[in-house]
Amino acid sequence: MSDAARLKSTVYVGGLDQAVTGRTLMEAFLPFGEIVDITLPKPDLPSSKDLHRGFGYVEFELPQDAQEAIDNMDQSELYGRVIKVSAAKPQKDSNEGLGSKTAVWQQEGYLAKHAVSEEDRLATEEATTGDASQPEDPMQGLEGLDVAGPKPE
Repeated sequence: MSDAARLKSTVYVGGLDQAVTGRTLMEAFLPFGEIVDITLPKPDLPSSKDLHRGFGYVEFELPQDAQEAIDNMDQSELYGRVIKVSAAKPQKDSNEGLGSKTAVWQQEGYLAKHAVSEEDRLATEEATTGDASQPEDPMQGLEGLDVAGPKPE
């Protein structure tokens, strides 16, 4: 199954109580269709090996089964908590977005999107050096302002 088809068949289940297990999710979502896989991501801390992060993914055999599960299970209650069920989104690359460990300008597509052509750069330099060769007199246009207050008539 391709990644795109797999993504359409997968639902995100959020707001899970720590007592929820893979078996619990299997029993809760089995009425909506054949389940291929259930994932409950573990926290990064090694000391909490039996816990999950409060959300999980349920992958169905067919995309319409996933949609049926979303329609029926979103905002329902499981172990006393209201759960959020929605279509799963593709995982972001760790090198993009707010959680990135690299600077924005070092990311792959940045220069292609924001680079300035050599031609434009040269035109800008010429424009700024052209202005520098003819310095403006800062006092120009102030001839009539040598007296303070309103102009006498």
